[in-house]
Amino acid sequence: MKELYKLHAEMCKVFSNPTRLEILNLLGNRKMSVTELINKTKLSQANISQHLSIMKSKGIVSSERDGKNIFYKLTNVRIIKAFDIIREVLSERLEKNRSILAEVKA
Repeated sequence: MKELYKLHAEMCKVFSNPTRLEILNLLGNRKMSVTELINKTKLSQANISQHLSIMKSKGIVSSERDGKNIFYKLTNVRIIKAFDIIREVLSERLEKNRSILAEVKA
């Protein structure tokens, strides 16, 4: 069981970076080329490649070459489901904080 906790912690470390979360969100349920990711994020090729390399080394994304392009996709669609659940929880928390703040200001 400790090995599972260790793997879980390692995966969560990957998701502790806002750029990697953005990439994860963009990949969603489809594959994208590095060029598409660069255009969507407005980040450099080196920066995108570094983050994709980390995500690939942890088994979160996989890649395939098609001519000159390299396409990335999630290795498991359940990753995006977990991502969505966490975002929903955080969104609820933000909304609750806004309500409290509105009450304090009133």
